[in-house]
Amino acid sequence: MMNPKVLRTEDEYKEALARVEGLMDAGPGTPEGEELELWSMLVEDYEERNHSIPMPDPVSAIRFRMEQAGMKDADLIPYLGSKSKVSEVLNGKRPLSLTMIRKLHEGLGIPAEVLLSPTPRHRKCA
Repeated sequence: MMNPKVLRTEDEYKEALARVEGLMDAGPGTPEGEELELWSMLVEDYEERNHSIPMPDPVSAIRFRMEQAGMKDADLIPYLGSKSKVSEVLNGKRPLSLTMIRKLHEGLGIPAEVLLSPTPRHRKCA
């Protein structure tokens, strides 16, 4: 078993995960509980540096928020301006304007940095 240290390799990370799993039943305030907390911090640090989850594209974030709130496409009209603009945005045919971004951020709580990220251009206009 390795001693607690900054994790630099995937093998060290896997070994640390196994140690965390072995300590999961440790009680708070016990030596094992303290060790669990230390290993958990080391694992979290490694994951933040090496396994970060990329931000979603704006359309995916909007669709996810709509699903969470039980919204339909028409519910986006106050944020995007019209039924046709809603359709174009959700189909990747129209980029979000600054006004749309502000309204979506303020009204639906979608982080501005997500809404400002580039939209993939995998859909083409017919």
